[in-house]
Amino acid sequence: MRSPVSVRPTKVLPLVWLVSMLLSGLAAPAIAADVTVPTTVVQTGRAGRSLDMDGAIQPVRQATVSAQTAGNVLALNVKAGDRVKAGQALAQLDARVAAAGVAQSDAGLAQADANLRNARTQLDRTRELRGQGYISQSALDNAENQFKAAEAAVAQARAGRSQATLAQGFASVNAPFDGIVLATHLDTGDLAAPGRPIVTVYAPGALRAVVQVPASQAATARSAQRIEVQLPDQRWVAPIKKTDLPTADAVSQTVEWRLDLSGADSALLMPGQTVRVRFADAAAGADQKLATLSVPDAAVLRRGELTAVYVAQDRQFVLRAIRAGSAQGGSTEVLAGLKAGDRVATDAVKAGLAGARP
Repeated sequence: MRSPVSVRPTKVLPLVWLVSMLLSGLAAPAIAADVTVPTTVVQTGRAGRSLDMDGAIQPVRQATVSAQTAGNVLALNVKAGDRVKAGQALAQLDARVAAAGVAQSDAGLAQADANLRNARTQLDRTRELRGQGYISQSALDNAENQFKAAEAAVAQARAGRSQATLAQGFASVNAPFDGIVLATHLDTGDLAAPGRPIVTVYAPGALRAVVQVPASQAATARSAQRIEVQLPDQRWVAPIKKTDLPTADAVSQTVEWRLDLSGADSALLMPGQTVRVRFADAAAGADQKLATLSVPDAAVLRRGELTAVYVAQDRQFVLRAIRAGSAQGGSTEVLAGLKAGDRVATDAVKAGLAGARP
């Protein structure tokens, strides 16, 4: 007796699909044809020293508004990103303590005024009696001293009242200039204290790139003939003003450079954003220039953290990671990963296709 034979079901294409293929002349997909990609030989060149570093965008004009009196925050009228006008109330503090101080100073001023009136009356009477010879000169001198003390007490009371009134005005925290709120440091209900930050405001339209240059490379940065900042649209622009601080940070051993940008360039940036800063052509003479390797910009493949090129080997391309330096004039400097004589694809996109050949 024959054992049952298991039949594996086959996938049957729909008849309509087969007919449509025959009528339209379609065929099965073919393997991609070979793609020839031009290559270039990496050669050693001479280039000036250059530094490419990351910098941060900072406002040229920025103010952190702090409390000048103690009290709970009753209202925080702004939030990050709000535009404010000069003198606009940013926050309101509890002013009851300050109001009590004003009332106390008013009472002290009224008492000092009353004492001054009494001293003036006493002085007038003493002068009259002295003129008639009923009292001694020492009594008159004593009355004059009491009158001067009363006058000083009134001046002190008025100064105390002015101070109390000024402290009461500190309950309203106002914007120092027209700007944008960068951050708020307290919230409603928090306790404000003298010197504790409440709101940070910056003036828009005037930004700068700040970069920390290692002290060991400070001389190279100062001798750079061209300093540029890369904008988000990949354009390199020159700052309108360059300032390097005359001292180095004792901890990080870096020198701070401040590169002010124009209003048009600042419009594309925001505080806190990271940008690329380039100090180019630092070497002044040909004898100071360094031997470098460079490849065309199109030959460099950038995918996230990967920077690589396709190197021609045995009629095929092999992806090789490199460490890229500065890019200028349509070529990218190669700091590591290649050597003179290597052949690389001039188009990294085409070289990555299936069937690509040198």
